[in-house]
Amino acid sequence: MTTDQVLTGMGLILVLAVGSQIVAGRLRIPALIVLLPVGFAAGALFDDVAPERLLGPAFSPLVSLAVAVILYDAGLGLDLSRLKGHTRRVVVRLICVGVPVTGLLGALLAVPLLGMSARAAVMIGAILVVSGPTVVGPLLGFVRPKDRLQHILIWEGSLIDPVGGVLGALVFHAVLSGSRHRFGSGMGHFLASMGIGVAGGAVGAASLWVLFRVLRPGEVLGTTAQLAAVIGVAALCDVLRDDTGLIAAVLMGLAVANLRGMDVPARRPFFETLVSLILGLLFVSISATVTPQSLRHVWLPALGLAAFLVLVVRPLVALVSTLGTELTRAERGFVGWMAPRGIVAAATASTFSAALVAEHIDGATKILPATFVVIVATVTLYGLTASPVARRLGVVRPSRSRPLLVGGDPWVVDLGVALKAAGLEVLMWAGEEEQRERIRRAGIELAPGELLGAATGGAAELEGITAVYLLTAEDDFNALAALLLRGSVEGTVHRLDAPADSQGAVAPFIGGEVLFGPRLTWPVFARGYAHGAAVLGQPADEVPRPGSELLFLVRGDGRLDPVTEGAAPLPRPGDTAVRLVPGVRGAGPEPA
Repeated sequence: MTTDQVLTGMGLILVLAVGSQIVAGRLRIPALIVLLPVGFAAGALFDDVAPERLLGPAFSPLVSLAVAVILYDAGLGLDLSRLKGHTRRVVVRLICVGVPVTGLLGALLAVPLLGMSARAAVMIGAILVVSGPTVVGPLLGFVRPKDRLQHILIWEGSLIDPVGGVLGALVFHAVLSGSRHRFGSGMGHFLASMGIGVAGGAVGAASLWVLFRVLRPGEVLGTTAQLAAVIGVAALCDVLRDDTGLIAAVLMGLAVANLRGMDVPARRPFFETLVSLILGLLFVSISATVTPQSLRHVWLPALGLAAFLVLVVRPLVALVSTLGTELTRAERGFVGWMAPRGIVAAATASTFSAALVAEHIDGATKILPATFVVIVATVTLYGLTASPVARRLGVVRPSRSRPLLVGGDPWVVDLGVALKAAGLEVLMWAGEEEQRERIRRAGIELAPGELLGAATGGAAELEGITAVYLLTAEDDFNALAALLLRGSVEGTVHRLDAPADSQGAVAPFIGGEVLFGPRLTWPVFARGYAHGAAVLGQPADEVPRPGSELLFLVRGDGRLDPVTEGAAPLPRPGDTAVRLVPGVRGAGPEPA
Protein backbone atom coordinates (compact mmCIF):
# COMPACT_ATOMS: atom_id res chain seq x y z
CA MET A 1 0.00 0.00 0.00
CA THR A 2 1.14 3.57 -0.68
CA THR A 3 1.84 6.08 2.07
CA ASP A 4 -1.37 7.96 1.24
CA GLN A 5 -3.42 4.77 1.54
CA VAL A 6 -1.84 3.92 4.89
CA LEU A 7 -2.51 7.40 6.24
CA THR A 8 -6.08 7.35 4.92
CA GLY A 9 -6.79 3.90 6.38
CA MET A 10 -5.32 4.65 9.81
CA GLY A 11 -7.10 7.99 9.97
CA LEU A 12 -10.44 6.41 9.07
CA ILE A 13 -10.07 3.67 11.67
CA LEU A 14 -9.28 6.20 14.41
CA VAL A 15 -12.14 8.52 13.47
CA LEU A 16 -14.62 5.64 13.21
CA ALA A 17 -13.52 4.21 16.57
CA VAL A 18 -13.89 7.48 18.47
CA GLY A 19 -16.97 8.58 16.57
CA SER A 20 -18.73 5.29 17.28
CA GLN A 21 -18.03 5.61 20.99
CA ILE A 22 -19.36 9.16 21.02
CA VAL A 23 -22.55 8.08 19.25
CA ALA A 24 -22.98 5.13 21.62
CA GLY A 25 -22.51 7.40 24.62
CA ARG A 26 -25.17 9.78 23.35
CA LEU A 27 -27.56 6.90 22.72
CA ARG A 28 -26.72 5.33 26.10
CA ILE A 29 -26.01 1.94 24.58
CA PRO A 30 -22.90 -0.26 24.77
CA ALA A 31 -20.28 1.00 22.33
CA LEU A 32 -19.97 -2.50 20.88
CA ILE A 33 -23.41 -2.21 19.29
CA VAL A 34 -22.07 0.64 17.16
CA LEU A 35 -18.39 -0.34 16.80
CA LEU A 36 -18.92 -3.81 15.36
CA PRO A 37 -21.26 -2.96 12.46
CA VAL A 38 -19.33 0.25 11.72
CA GLY A 39 -16.05 -1.66 11.49
CA PHE A 40 -17.60 -4.40 9.37
CA ALA A 41 -19.20 -1.89 6.99
CA ALA A 42 -15.99 0.14 6.74
CA GLY A 43 -13.98 -2.94 5.87
CA ALA A 44 -16.49 -3.91 3.19
CA LEU A 45 -16.84 -0.43 1.66
CA PHE A 46 -13.34 1.02 1.87
CA ASP A 47 -10.29 -0.81 0.58
CA ASP A 48 -8.04 1.37 2.74
CA VAL A 49 -9.67 0.12 5.98
CA ALA A 50 -7.77 -3.13 5.98
CA PRO A 51 -5.70 -3.49 9.16
CA GLU A 52 -3.92 -6.63 8.01
CA ARG A 53 -2.77 -4.83 4.85
CA LEU A 54 -1.99 -1.59 6.69
CA LEU A 55 0.15 -3.20 9.37
CA GLY A 56 1.16 -6.43 7.69
CA PRO A 57 2.79 -8.98 10.02
CA ALA A 58 2.66 -6.42 12.85
CA PHE A 59 -1.15 -6.57 13.13
CA SER A 60 -1.40 -9.75 15.18
CA PRO A 61 1.38 -8.83 17.67
CA LEU A 62 -0.10 -5.36 18.14
CA VAL A 63 -3.52 -6.87 18.85
CA SER A 64 -1.94 -9.16 21.44
CA LEU A 65 -0.14 -6.26 23.15
CA ALA A 66 -3.30 -4.15 23.10
CA VAL A 67 -5.25 -6.96 24.76
CA ALA A 68 -2.47 -7.25 27.34
CA VAL A 69 -2.98 -3.59 28.27
CA ILE A 70 -6.75 -4.15 28.56
CA LEU A 71 -6.30 -7.23 30.75
CA TYR A 72 -3.80 -5.39 32.95
CA ASP A 73 -6.38 -2.63 33.37
CA ALA A 74 -9.03 -5.22 34.25
CA GLY A 75 -6.70 -6.74 36.84
CA LEU A 76 -6.12 -3.32 38.40
CA GLY A 77 -9.85 -3.09 39.13
CA LEU A 78 -9.96 -6.36 41.07
CA ASP A 79 -9.63 -5.73 44.79
CA LEU A 80 -10.23 -9.32 45.85
CA SER A 81 -10.70 -8.37 49.50
CA ARG A 82 -14.04 -6.78 48.56
CA LEU A 83 -15.40 -10.01 47.14
CA LYS A 84 -17.20 -11.33 50.21
CA GLY A 85 -20.15 -13.38 51.43
CA HIS A 86 -22.82 -14.67 49.11
CA THR A 87 -21.50 -12.51 46.28
CA ARG A 88 -18.19 -14.35 46.38
CA ARG A 89 -19.91 -17.73 46.44
CA VAL A 90 -21.99 -17.00 43.35
CA VAL A 91 -19.14 -15.34 41.46
CA VAL A 92 -16.72 -18.19 42.19
CA ARG A 93 -19.30 -20.70 40.94
CA LEU A 94 -20.01 -18.65 37.83
CA ILE A 95 -16.30 -18.76 37.03
CA CYS A 96 -15.48 -22.32 38.14
CA VAL A 97 -18.66 -23.86 36.71
CA GLY A 98 -19.43 -21.44 33.92
CA VAL A 99 -16.07 -21.47 32.17
CA PRO A 100 -15.70 -25.26 31.70
CA VAL A 101 -19.41 -25.84 31.04
CA THR A 102 -19.67 -23.03 28.49
CA GLY A 103 -16.42 -24.03 26.77
CA LEU A 104 -17.32 -27.70 26.62
CA LEU A 105 -20.93 -27.31 25.43
CA GLY A 106 -19.96 -24.60 22.95
CA ALA A 107 -17.26 -26.84 21.47
CA LEU A 108 -19.56 -29.86 21.28
CA LEU A 109 -22.20 -27.91 19.33
CA ALA A 110 -19.66 -26.12 17.12
CA VAL A 111 -18.49 -29.40 15.54
CA PRO A 112 -21.77 -30.35 13.83
CA LEU A 113 -23.23 -26.85 13.57
CA LEU A 114 -20.23 -25.05 12.06
CA GLY A 115 -18.73 -28.11 10.42
CA MET A 116 -15.28 -27.70 11.94
CA SER A 117 -12.73 -30.09 13.39
CA ALA A 118 -12.63 -30.94 17.07
CA ARG A 119 -9.51 -28.83 17.58
CA ALA A 120 -11.05 -25.73 15.97
CA ALA A 121 -14.26 -26.32 17.96
CA VAL A 122 -12.32 -26.50 21.23
CA MET A 123 -10.67 -23.21 20.34
CA ILE A 124 -13.93 -21.38 19.63
CA GLY A 125 -15.44 -22.90 22.78
CA ALA A 126 -12.59 -21.43 24.84
CA ILE A 127 -12.91 -18.06 23.11
CA LEU A 128 -16.64 -17.75 23.81
CA VAL A 129 -16.47 -18.30 27.58
CA VAL A 130 -15.63 -14.64 28.24
CA SER A 131 -17.96 -11.74 28.88
CA GLY A 132 -16.17 -8.71 30.31
CA PRO A 133 -16.77 -5.46 32.22
CA THR A 134 -16.38 -3.36 29.06
CA VAL A 135 -19.71 -4.80 27.88
CA VAL A 136 -21.48 -5.74 31.10
CA GLY A 137 -20.74 -2.44 32.87
CA PRO A 138 -22.51 -0.15 30.39
CA LEU A 139 -25.47 -2.54 30.18
CA LEU A 140 -25.88 -2.63 33.95
CA GLY A 141 -25.51 1.14 34.14
CA PHE A 142 -28.48 1.43 31.81
CA VAL A 143 -30.58 -1.32 33.44
CA ARG A 144 -29.76 -0.37 37.09
CA PRO A 145 -30.45 -3.79 38.66
CA LYS A 146 -30.48 -4.28 42.41
CA ASP A 147 -27.15 -3.91 44.17
CA ARG A 148 -26.66 -7.63 44.77
CA LEU A 149 -27.05 -8.39 41.07
CA GLN A 150 -24.92 -5.41 40.13
CA HIS A 151 -22.05 -6.65 42.30
CA ILE A 152 -22.28 -10.26 41.14
CA LEU A 153 -22.33 -9.46 37.43
CA ILE A 154 -19.65 -6.76 37.61
CA TRP A 155 -17.30 -9.09 39.49
CA GLU A 156 -18.03 -12.00 37.19
CA GLY A 157 -17.31 -9.86 34.15
CA SER A 158 -14.12 -8.45 35.66
CA LEU A 159 -12.77 -11.87 36.61
CA ILE A 160 -13.84 -13.89 33.61
CA ASP A 161 -11.95 -11.71 31.12
CA PRO A 162 -8.50 -12.54 32.50
CA VAL A 163 -9.54 -16.14 33.14
CA GLY A 164 -10.77 -16.40 29.57
CA GLY A 165 -7.62 -14.79 28.22
CA VAL A 166 -5.45 -17.30 30.05
CA LEU A 167 -7.68 -20.19 29.00
CA GLY A 168 -7.65 -19.04 25.37
CA ALA A 169 -3.86 -18.87 25.32
CA LEU A 170 -3.49 -22.30 26.90
CA VAL A 171 -6.05 -23.96 24.62
CA PHE A 172 -4.42 -22.32 21.63
CA HIS A 173 -1.07 -23.83 22.57
CA ALA A 174 -2.71 -27.19 23.26
CA VAL A 175 -4.32 -27.19 19.80
CA LEU A 176 -1.00 -26.34 18.17
CA SER A 177 0.88 -28.92 20.21
CA GLY A 178 -1.50 -31.56 18.92
CA SER A 179 -0.24 -30.96 15.38
CA ARG A 180 3.40 -30.19 16.07
CA HIS A 181 4.21 -32.43 19.06
CA ARG A 182 6.82 -29.90 20.17
CA PHE A 183 6.59 -30.82 23.83
CA GLY A 184 5.43 -34.37 23.39
CA SER A 185 2.17 -33.75 25.20
CA GLY A 186 -0.43 -31.07 25.78
CA MET A 187 0.36 -31.03 29.49
CA GLY A 188 3.99 -30.18 28.82
CA HIS A 189 2.88 -27.38 26.54
CA PHE A 190 0.47 -26.06 29.18
CA LEU A 191 3.14 -26.07 31.86
CA ALA A 192 5.67 -24.35 29.63
CA SER A 193 3.22 -21.60 28.63
CA MET A 194 1.99 -21.09 32.16
CA GLY A 195 5.52 -21.06 33.52
CA ILE A 196 6.63 -18.33 31.11
CA GLY A 197 3.51 -16.28 31.78
CA VAL A 198 3.75 -16.59 35.56
CA ALA A 199 7.47 -15.81 35.49
CA GLY A 200 6.85 -12.77 33.32
CA GLY A 201 4.05 -11.59 35.59
CA ALA A 202 6.25 -12.04 38.66
CA VAL A 203 9.13 -10.12 37.07
CA GLY A 204 6.80 -7.33 35.95
CA ALA A 205 5.11 -7.09 39.36
CA ALA A 206 8.49 -7.07 41.13
CA SER A 207 9.74 -4.33 38.80
CA LEU A 208 6.70 -2.18 39.53
CA TRP A 209 7.06 -2.85 43.26
CA VAL A 210 10.66 -1.62 43.18
CA LEU A 211 9.68 1.33 41.04
CA PHE A 212 6.89 2.49 43.35
CA ARG A 213 8.62 1.66 46.65
CA VAL A 214 12.13 2.90 45.85
CA LEU A 215 12.00 5.44 43.04
CA ARG A 216 8.49 6.72 43.84
CA PRO A 217 7.69 8.41 40.51
CA GLY A 218 4.93 10.98 40.35
CA GLU A 219 1.46 10.26 39.12
CA VAL A 220 2.26 11.02 35.47
CA LEU A 221 5.47 9.00 35.33
CA GLY A 222 3.95 6.26 37.47
CA THR A 223 1.11 5.82 34.98
CA THR A 224 3.36 5.77 31.93
CA ALA A 225 5.77 3.42 33.75
CA GLN A 226 2.95 0.92 34.28
CA LEU A 227 2.08 1.09 30.60
CA ALA A 228 5.72 0.58 29.57
CA ALA A 229 6.16 -2.32 32.02
CA VAL A 230 3.05 -4.14 30.81
CA ILE A 231 3.91 -3.78 27.13
CA GLY A 232 7.56 -4.65 27.71
CA VAL A 233 6.88 -7.76 29.78
CA ALA A 234 4.06 -8.94 27.49
CA ALA A 235 6.26 -8.47 24.42
CA LEU A 236 9.16 -10.38 26.00
CA CYS A 237 6.87 -13.25 27.03
CA ASP A 238 5.36 -13.41 23.54
CA VAL A 239 8.85 -13.58 22.04
CA LEU A 240 9.64 -16.57 24.24
CA ARG A 241 6.28 -18.23 23.62
CA ASP A 242 3.28 -16.94 21.69
CA ASP A 243 0.53 -15.17 23.68
CA THR A 244 1.97 -15.88 27.13
CA GLY A 245 2.09 -12.09 27.51
CA LEU A 246 -1.66 -12.18 28.25
CA ILE A 247 -1.01 -14.33 31.31
CA ALA A 248 1.76 -12.02 32.49
CA ALA A 249 -0.39 -8.91 32.03
CA VAL A 250 -3.27 -10.34 34.07
CA LEU A 251 -0.97 -11.36 36.91
CA MET A 252 0.73 -7.96 36.93
CA GLY A 253 -2.60 -6.19 37.26
CA LEU A 254 -3.77 -8.51 40.03
CA ALA A 255 -0.47 -8.07 41.88
CA VAL A 256 -0.53 -4.28 41.68
CA ALA A 257 -4.14 -4.19 42.87
CA ASN A 258 -3.84 -6.67 45.74
CA LEU A 259 -0.28 -6.99 47.08
CA ARG A 260 0.60 -5.05 50.21
CA GLY A 261 3.24 -2.41 49.73
CA MET A 262 2.23 -1.58 46.16
CA ASP A 263 1.90 2.18 46.61
CA VAL A 264 0.63 2.75 43.10
CA PRO A 265 -0.41 6.31 42.21
CA ALA A 266 -4.01 6.84 41.17
CA ARG A 267 -4.63 6.11 37.51
CA ARG A 268 -4.82 9.31 35.54
CA PRO A 269 -7.50 9.98 32.94
CA PHE A 270 -4.78 9.36 30.34
CA PHE A 271 -4.66 5.66 31.20
CA GLU A 272 -8.43 5.26 31.13
CA THR A 273 -8.62 7.24 27.88
CA LEU A 274 -5.94 5.04 26.37
CA VAL A 275 -7.82 1.85 27.27
CA SER A 276 -11.04 3.28 25.82
CA LEU A 277 -9.22 4.23 22.63
CA ILE A 278 -7.62 0.78 22.37
CA LEU A 279 -11.03 -0.85 22.73
CA GLY A 280 -12.47 1.25 19.94
CA LEU A 281 -9.52 0.68 17.62
CA LEU A 282 -9.53 -3.07 18.25
CA PHE A 283 -13.22 -3.54 17.59
CA VAL A 284 -13.21 -1.49 14.40
CA SER A 285 -10.01 -3.13 13.16
CA ILE A 286 -11.06 -6.68 13.99
CA SER A 287 -14.55 -6.17 12.54
CA ALA A 288 -13.00 -4.79 9.35
CA THR A 289 -11.09 -8.06 8.86
CA VAL A 290 -14.39 -9.98 8.72
CA THR A 291 -15.43 -9.97 5.09
CA PRO A 292 -18.97 -10.52 3.76
CA GLN A 293 -17.64 -13.58 1.92
CA SER A 294 -16.41 -15.16 5.16
CA LEU A 295 -19.88 -14.76 6.70
CA ARG A 296 -21.76 -16.23 3.74
CA HIS A 297 -21.87 -19.81 5.01
CA VAL A 298 -21.24 -19.08 8.69
CA TRP A 299 -23.72 -16.48 9.88
CA LEU A 300 -26.76 -18.74 10.19
CA PRO A 301 -25.00 -21.61 12.05
CA ALA A 302 -23.25 -19.00 14.23
CA LEU A 303 -26.62 -17.50 15.14
CA GLY A 304 -27.70 -21.01 16.15
CA LEU A 305 -24.60 -21.28 18.34
CA ALA A 306 -25.37 -17.89 19.91
CA ALA A 307 -28.96 -18.96 20.59
CA PHE A 308 -27.73 -22.16 22.25
CA LEU A 309 -25.34 -20.20 24.47
CA VAL A 310 -28.03 -17.68 25.43
CA LEU A 311 -31.04 -19.95 25.88
CA VAL A 312 -29.46 -23.16 27.19
CA VAL A 313 -25.91 -22.77 28.43
CA ARG A 314 -26.15 -19.51 30.39
CA PRO A 315 -29.41 -20.39 32.20
CA LEU A 316 -27.93 -23.79 33.10
CA VAL A 317 -24.75 -22.19 34.45
CA ALA A 318 -26.76 -19.61 36.42
CA LEU A 319 -29.02 -22.30 37.89
CA VAL A 320 -26.10 -24.41 39.11
CA SER A 321 -24.15 -21.37 40.36
CA THR A 322 -26.99 -19.94 42.44
CA LEU A 323 -28.31 -23.14 44.05
CA GLY A 324 -28.38 -22.88 47.83
CA THR A 325 -27.74 -19.13 47.85
CA GLU A 326 -29.84 -16.18 49.04
CA LEU A 327 -30.74 -15.10 45.52
CA THR A 328 -34.45 -15.05 44.72
CA ARG A 329 -35.90 -16.79 41.67
CA ALA A 330 -36.14 -13.44 39.87
CA GLU A 331 -32.50 -12.62 40.62
CA ARG A 332 -31.43 -16.05 39.39
CA GLY A 333 -33.40 -15.44 36.21
CA PHE A 334 -31.62 -12.15 35.56
CA VAL A 335 -28.19 -13.69 36.17
CA GLY A 336 -29.19 -16.26 33.56
CA TRP A 337 -29.99 -13.49 31.11
CA MET A 338 -26.74 -11.54 31.15
CA ALA A 339 -23.67 -12.93 29.37
CA PRO A 340 -22.71 -10.75 26.38
CA ARG A 341 -19.38 -11.42 24.66
CA GLY A 342 -16.82 -8.62 24.41
CA ILE A 343 -13.34 -7.46 23.50
CA VAL A 344 -11.33 -10.45 24.73
CA ALA A 345 -13.43 -12.83 22.63
CA ALA A 346 -12.91 -10.66 19.53
CA ALA A 347 -9.21 -10.12 20.10
CA THR A 348 -8.36 -13.73 20.94
CA ALA A 349 -10.35 -14.93 17.93
CA SER A 350 -8.44 -12.55 15.69
CA THR A 351 -5.08 -13.46 17.20
CA PHE A 352 -5.46 -17.23 17.39
CA SER A 353 -7.47 -17.95 14.25
CA ALA A 354 -4.79 -16.67 11.89
CA ALA A 355 -2.17 -18.97 13.39
CA LEU A 356 -4.54 -21.95 13.28
CA VAL A 357 -5.37 -21.22 9.63
CA ALA A 358 -1.65 -21.16 8.87
CA GLU A 359 -1.41 -24.63 10.44
CA HIS A 360 -4.20 -25.84 8.09
CA ILE A 361 -6.47 -26.87 10.98
CA ASP A 362 -9.85 -27.77 9.56
CA GLY A 363 -12.50 -25.15 10.30
CA ALA A 364 -10.07 -22.53 11.62
CA THR A 365 -11.21 -20.06 8.97
CA LYS A 366 -14.66 -20.03 10.58
CA ILE A 367 -13.48 -19.09 14.08
CA LEU A 368 -13.25 -15.31 13.56
CA PRO A 369 -16.49 -14.79 11.56
CA ALA A 370 -18.44 -17.10 13.88
CA THR A 371 -17.11 -15.25 16.94
CA PHE A 372 -18.02 -11.96 15.29
CA VAL A 373 -21.60 -13.12 14.76
CA VAL A 374 -21.91 -14.39 18.36
CA ILE A 375 -20.61 -11.08 19.73
CA VAL A 376 -22.98 -9.01 17.61
CA ALA A 377 -25.93 -11.29 18.41
CA THR A 378 -25.39 -11.42 22.19
CA VAL A 379 -24.61 -7.72 22.61
CA THR A 380 -27.60 -6.68 20.52
CA LEU A 381 -29.95 -9.15 22.21
CA TYR A 382 -28.94 -8.29 25.77
CA GLY A 383 -28.70 -4.59 24.95
CA LEU A 384 -32.28 -4.50 23.70
CA THR A 385 -33.86 -6.89 26.21
CA ALA A 386 -31.95 -6.54 29.50
CA SER A 387 -33.95 -3.55 30.71
CA PRO A 388 -37.45 -4.93 29.97
CA VAL A 389 -36.45 -8.35 31.35
CA ALA A 390 -35.19 -6.73 34.57
CA ARG A 391 -38.42 -4.75 34.92
CA ARG A 392 -40.54 -7.84 34.25
CA LEU A 393 -38.63 -9.79 36.90
CA GLY A 394 -38.85 -6.91 39.37
CA VAL A 395 -35.09 -6.67 39.96
CA VAL A 396 -34.59 -3.05 38.90
CA ARG A 397 -33.14 -0.81 41.57
CA PRO A 398 -35.62 1.89 42.62
CA SER A 399 -35.02 5.23 40.94
CA ARG A 400 -34.72 6.87 44.35
CA SER A 401 -31.42 8.54 45.13
CA ARG A 402 -28.79 6.65 47.10
CA PRO A 403 -26.46 9.25 48.62
CA LEU A 404 -23.14 8.59 50.32
CA LEU A 405 -22.48 10.95 53.25
CA VAL A 406 -18.82 11.20 54.23
CA GLY A 407 -18.43 12.31 57.85
CA GLY A 408 -19.54 11.16 61.27
CA ASP A 409 -20.21 14.26 63.35
CA PRO A 410 -23.58 14.41 65.16
CA TRP A 411 -25.14 16.80 62.66
CA VAL A 412 -24.02 14.63 59.72
CA VAL A 413 -25.54 11.53 61.34
CA ASP A 414 -28.78 13.44 61.97
CA LEU A 415 -28.75 14.43 58.29
CA GLY A 416 -28.44 10.75 57.35
CA VAL A 417 -31.31 9.86 59.68
CA ALA A 418 -33.51 12.57 58.18
CA LEU A 419 -32.79 11.46 54.62
CA LYS A 420 -33.43 7.83 55.55
CA ALA A 421 -36.71 8.78 57.20
CA ALA A 422 -37.68 10.51 53.95
CA GLY A 423 -37.38 7.16 52.17
CA LEU A 424 -33.85 7.25 50.76
CA GLU A 425 -31.29 4.45 50.98
CA VAL A 426 -28.46 6.24 52.77
CA LEU A 427 -24.86 5.05 52.99
CA MET A 428 -22.29 6.69 55.29
CA TRP A 429 -18.53 6.54 55.72
CA ALA A 430 -16.29 7.91 58.46
CA GLY A 431 -12.66 7.40 59.34
CA GLU A 432 -12.73 7.54 63.15
CA GLU A 433 -14.08 4.56 65.08
CA GLU A 434 -16.10 6.81 67.42
CA GLN A 435 -17.88 8.32 64.43
CA ARG A 436 -18.42 4.92 62.84
CA GLU A 437 -20.01 3.65 66.05
CA ARG A 438 -22.29 6.71 66.09
CA ILE A 439 -23.42 5.83 62.55
CA ARG A 440 -24.09 2.22 63.55
CA ARG A 441 -26.18 3.30 66.56
CA ALA A 442 -28.28 5.49 64.26
CA GLY A 443 -29.16 2.42 62.17
CA ILE A 444 -27.57 3.70 58.95
CA GLU A 445 -25.64 1.43 56.60
CA LEU A 446 -21.92 1.93 57.09
CA ALA A 447 -19.67 1.68 54.05
CA PRO A 448 -16.63 -0.63 54.38
CA GLY A 449 -13.54 1.03 55.79
CA GLU A 450 -11.63 0.64 52.55
CA LEU A 451 -14.42 1.84 50.25
CA LEU A 452 -13.47 5.52 50.08
CA GLY A 453 -9.76 4.76 49.75
CA ALA A 454 -10.40 2.36 46.86
CA ALA A 455 -12.65 4.84 45.12
CA THR A 456 -10.29 7.80 45.51
CA GLY A 457 -7.51 5.59 44.20
CA GLY A 458 -9.40 5.26 40.96
CA ALA A 459 -9.40 1.46 41.14
CA ALA A 460 -13.10 0.93 41.71
CA GLU A 461 -16.42 2.50 40.91
CA LEU A 462 -18.86 3.39 43.69
CA GLU A 463 -21.55 1.05 42.44
CA GLY A 464 -25.11 2.24 42.99
CA ILE A 465 -24.17 5.56 44.59
CA THR A 466 -26.02 8.46 42.97
CA ALA A 467 -24.22 11.32 44.75
CA VAL A 468 -21.45 11.90 47.29
CA TYR A 469 -21.54 14.60 49.97
CA LEU A 470 -18.23 15.34 51.70
CA LEU A 471 -19.09 16.73 55.13
CA THR A 472 -16.01 16.28 57.32
CA ALA A 473 -14.29 18.97 59.38
CA GLU A 474 -11.18 18.67 57.19
CA ASP A 475 -11.59 21.18 54.37
CA ASP A 476 -8.57 19.95 52.43
CA PHE A 477 -9.79 16.33 52.62
CA ASN A 478 -13.21 17.37 51.33
CA ALA A 479 -11.71 19.32 48.44
CA LEU A 480 -9.19 16.68 47.36
CA ALA A 481 -11.66 13.80 47.72
CA ALA A 482 -14.16 15.75 45.59
CA LEU A 483 -11.57 16.04 42.83
CA LEU A 484 -10.69 12.35 42.93
CA LEU A 485 -14.23 11.03 43.20
CA ARG A 486 -15.63 12.84 40.18
CA GLY A 487 -16.48 10.30 37.52
CA SER A 488 -16.79 7.45 40.06
CA VAL A 489 -20.49 8.04 40.72
CA GLU A 490 -23.57 8.39 38.57
CA GLY A 491 -24.36 11.87 39.87
CA THR A 492 -22.39 14.76 41.28
CA VAL A 493 -19.89 15.08 44.12
CA HIS A 494 -20.50 17.95 46.55
CA ARG A 495 -18.43 19.28 49.44
CA LEU A 496 -18.77 21.79 52.25
CA ASP A 497 -17.26 25.16 51.54
CA ALA A 498 -14.11 26.18 53.38
CA PRO A 499 -14.62 29.05 55.89
CA ALA A 500 -13.36 32.46 54.84
CA ASP A 501 -10.54 32.23 57.40
CA SER A 502 -9.61 28.67 56.40
CA GLN A 503 -5.95 27.76 56.78
CA GLY A 504 -6.28 24.88 54.32
CA ALA A 505 -3.58 24.39 51.73
CA VAL A 506 -5.91 23.61 48.83
CA ALA A 507 -9.57 23.90 49.89
CA PRO A 508 -9.87 27.69 49.46
CA PHE A 509 -8.55 27.46 45.90
CA ILE A 510 -10.43 24.45 44.48
CA GLY A 511 -13.75 24.93 42.77
CA GLY A 512 -16.43 22.32 42.29
CA GLU A 513 -19.93 21.74 43.59
CA VAL A 514 -20.14 23.52 46.96
CA LEU A 515 -22.99 22.61 49.32
CA PHE A 516 -25.23 25.14 51.07
CA GLY A 517 -23.21 28.22 50.07
CA PRO A 518 -20.39 30.06 51.85
CA ARG A 519 -22.39 30.74 55.05
CA LEU A 520 -23.05 27.14 56.09
CA THR A 521 -19.61 25.72 56.75
CA TRP A 522 -18.64 22.96 59.17
CA PRO A 523 -17.93 25.36 62.10
CA VAL A 524 -21.38 26.91 61.61
CA PHE A 525 -23.06 23.49 61.91
CA ALA A 526 -20.93 22.62 64.94
CA ARG A 527 -21.77 25.89 66.74
CA GLY A 528 -25.43 25.51 65.87
CA TYR A 529 -25.51 22.02 67.37
CA ALA A 530 -23.78 23.29 70.49
CA HIS A 531 -26.69 25.69 70.92
CA GLY A 532 -29.43 23.13 70.39
CA ALA A 533 -29.91 23.07 66.61
CA ALA A 534 -30.89 19.87 64.80
CA VAL A 535 -31.21 18.59 61.25
CA LEU A 536 -34.82 17.57 60.67
CA GLY A 537 -37.06 16.57 57.81
CA GLN A 538 -40.58 17.99 57.44
CA PRO A 539 -43.15 18.44 54.68
CA ALA A 540 -41.96 21.12 52.30
CA ASP A 541 -45.26 23.01 52.49
CA GLU A 542 -45.03 23.25 56.29
CA VAL A 543 -44.05 26.69 57.60
CA PRO A 544 -40.43 26.44 58.78
CA ARG A 545 -39.27 27.58 62.20
CA PRO A 546 -37.70 31.06 62.14
CA GLY A 547 -33.98 30.88 61.48
CA SER A 548 -34.18 27.50 59.74
CA GLU A 549 -31.87 26.84 56.81
CA LEU A 550 -32.94 24.62 53.91
CA LEU A 551 -30.33 21.95 53.14
CA PHE A 552 -32.02 19.41 50.83
CA LEU A 553 -35.32 18.67 49.16
CA VAL A 554 -36.33 15.01 48.86
CA ARG A 555 -38.68 14.91 45.92
CA GLY A 556 -41.81 12.81 45.85
CA ASP A 557 -40.22 10.44 43.35
CA GLY A 558 -37.18 9.87 45.57
CA ARG A 559 -34.74 12.26 43.93
CA LEU A 560 -32.49 14.30 46.21
CA ASP A 561 -31.87 17.96 45.33
CA PRO A 562 -29.29 19.80 47.46
CA VAL A 563 -29.01 23.49 48.12
CA THR A 564 -25.77 24.59 46.48
CA GLU A 565 -23.71 27.72 46.29
CA GLY A 566 -25.28 28.63 42.98
CA ALA A 567 -28.92 27.54 43.33
CA ALA A 568 -31.66 26.58 45.76
CA PRO A 569 -34.27 24.04 44.58
CA LEU A 570 -37.91 25.14 44.67
CA PRO A 571 -40.24 22.97 46.80
CA ARG A 572 -43.22 21.22 45.22
CA PRO A 573 -46.22 19.43 46.77
CA GLY A 574 -45.20 16.06 48.18
CA ASP A 575 -41.56 17.04 48.76
CA THR A 576 -39.75 16.65 52.08
CA ALA A 577 -37.58 19.55 53.20
CA VAL A 578 -34.47 18.74 55.26
CA ARG A 579 -33.50 21.80 57.29
CA LEU A 580 -31.06 22.94 59.96
CA VAL A 581 -33.54 24.01 62.64
CA PRO A 582 -32.30 26.13 65.58
CA GLY A 583 -33.19 25.66 69.23
CA VAL A 584 -34.98 22.31 69.20
CA ARG A 585 -32.61 20.49 71.58
CA GLY A 586 -30.91 21.33 74.81
CA ALA A 587 -27.67 23.21 74.31
CA GLY A 588 -24.54 21.10 74.51
CA PRO A 589 -20.91 22.00 75.15
CA GLU A 590 -19.28 24.57 72.89
CA PRO A 591 -17.32 22.83 70.15
CA ALA A 592 -13.56 22.99 70.28
